[in-house]
Amino acid sequence: MDISLLTGLLQIVSTTNTTSTATTLAEAKPLWLTAVEVIGLVVGVAVVGTFLASLVGSVALRAGASKAVANSVRSWIGVLMIISVVAGVAYLTGISSQLTTLTISGIAGLAISLALQNTISNVISGVLLLSDGIIRLGDDIQYGGPGGVRGEVVKLSLRTTWIRTPEGVITVIGNTNLSAGPILNYTAKTRLGKKLEV
Repeated sequence: MDISLLTGLLQIVSTTNTTSTATTLAEAKPLWLTAVEVIGLVVGVAVVGTFLASLVGSVALRAGASKAVANSVRSWIGVLMIISVVAGVAYLTGISSQLTTLTISGIAGLAISLALQNTISNVISGVLLLSDGIIRLGDDIQYGGPGGVRGEVVKLSLRTTWIRTPEGVITVIGNTNLSAGPILNYTAKTRLGKKLEV
């Protein structure tokens, strides 16, 4: 252990004033150590995020998604990386106290989750539909049972699936609805049959 770190810890234990432990720890930590931690955090998040983005993007492309869908997934992961870096830097530098960080992140998380509830549900359903390989571009599917919509899948995105009926009508269905309803896939008998054999 570093001598200055031990000295800082002893100062914290012997302190009787009303400053918080997080503030005392931040004051006891040398500036260069904080800078190294911040740089390490940024590099770590960048490496993990880039690996995760390329992995999820390649899985989406193998599942039959378009390049636009894969790029959209990569963009979302980029946003999560930025949020992680900002939160990590705020924590490491001591800018925010423990209670304030918890309160702000809780309120922000609640607001974001309520605002994006349907969108996130559609995105998760879209990723599951793509990863399971239930439908792909060009498949002849029927959604909603015998009286439902039947046609060719012309577009797959994270939120919606577009189906062109034999009459030329484009039907846009949210992926949450599509994954919940009965789907009849007339062109993927061999592909889906192999999954049943495993």
